[in-house]
Amino acid sequence: MAKDYYEILGVSKNASQDEIKAAFRKLAHQHHPDKSHGNEQKFKEINEAYQVLGNPEKRKQYDQFGHTFEQAQSQGGYSGFNGSQGFSGFADAFRNGNNGQNFEFDLGDIFGDFFGGGSRSRTKTERASRGSDMEMELTIDFRDAIFGAEKEIEFGRNGKCDVCSGSGAEPGSRVIKCSTCKGSGQVVKTMGFGFGFSSVCPECQGVGERYDKVCKKCHATGVVKQKRKLTVKIPAGIENGQSIRLSGEGAVGARGGLAGDLYIHIKVKSHPRFNREGNNIISKEDITFSKAALGGNMDVETIDGRVELKIPEGTQSGTIFKLRTKGVPYLEGHGRGDHLVEVIVRTPSRLSRKQRQILEEFEKE
Repeated sequence: MAKDYYEILGVSKNASQDEIKAAFRKLAHQHHPDKSHGNEQKFKEINEAYQVLGNPEKRKQYDQFGHTFEQAQSQGGYSGFNGSQGFSGFADAFRNGNNGQNFEFDLGDIFGDFFGGGSRSRTKTERASRGSDMEMELTIDFRDAIFGAEKEIEFGRNGKCDVCSGSGAEPGSRVIKCSTCKGSGQVVKTMGFGFGFSSVCPECQGVGERYDKVCKKCHATGVVKQKRKLTVKIPAGIENGQSIRLSGEGAVGARGGLAGDLYIHIKVKSHPRFNREGNNIISKEDITFSKAALGGNMDVETIDGRVELKIPEGTQSGTIFKLRTKGVPYLEGHGRGDHLVEVIVRTPSRLSRKQRQILEEFEKE
């Protein structure tokens, strides 16, 4: 029974070439024989379908002849593949260079994720992988978050080996050709049905050479555990929960790879008198009944110290006064927020005889 290549790839007959290619990539990744849940037969079937639909000319012939496509092949239509040849037919054509010369197949694009990408050897820079990022929490005082500060931190990380300077080689060792890949940086990985692909050599990581003696301290990784001390500059105006990124202060990559970044998550301690809302500082101040009624001046505490606040006559409890530019500096460095003071009128709980008489007379009026 003839196979429906569109159904195999899960696309419609009106699918674009890009859609066909995307469907093939997805299915090839899913059913690749080298994966733990791969399916070699399914993989061959997917390739067979893509070999036809992925080529506009062959797809046109397939659309024209429909389910008699295999018969058309034998009558001089398109040659090189049929239902019985499967993927090995492509391999033969590709190796022999006859009909396969017109076959367009992006090996590096389709199978690069499986085998490290491409067939060329990688340079030492490409081999060296970037180290991982790191995270830590730093608790600071409320005042330090407002005005900024410098804090010393200490943490452990994978650092560059001081014996081999990150190369992974014992001092005095020689560079020799890799015996596994014979200097090519690649090894052939057999698919199991008449075709193979090149993959990165696991011994030299694609460089094609290695050292004859590995570093005894880091065991050829180029990294060792180390303690590191840093002085961190806390910017003025930073908020609780914000982070500081220190580029290159994370774990060092193996064999001379770049270091990752260090992310410091800031935790700000609460203040006994002040709260923060954005770039404003909020506080409460008690005032006497007489001060609220008669008005006057009073000293209030701010993050900059005590300042004088003018209380107008008839101030009600809960009134909020604004002290401009006494709040939190903007991280961008342009000005500061305000300090908002909420006044709470304190009602006396005990009155003298004279005070009571005065209030009773006030009440009568």
